[in-house]
Amino acid sequence: MPADFFDTLEPGERIVVRFRLAGSSPGNDDDAPAARGPLFSDVIGFFASLEDGVLTVETASGPVSVERAGITHAKRVPPAPQRRASRRR
Repeated sequence: MPADFFDTLEPGERIVVRFRLAGSSPGNDDDAPAARGPLFSDVIGFFASLEDGVLTVETASGPVSVERAGITHAKRVPPAPQRRASRRR
């Protein structure tokens, strides 16, 4: 992941980030993959900051901090679709 991608982001831009979970570093074969559980997770929300190697994303359920070194993919995403009005019958 090019470091300059994060330099181009403005606070409030909507992004999605895939990152490696703690303890799931490449070559960590302590347990079978099924026993370890998922190796990656995703977070979608609004870019807040990148300070001291920690990315902060504001999500619907609150801020999420991710270590920069664990990020494998990141990109801008369009605004969330508008919710439809409920149908009345």
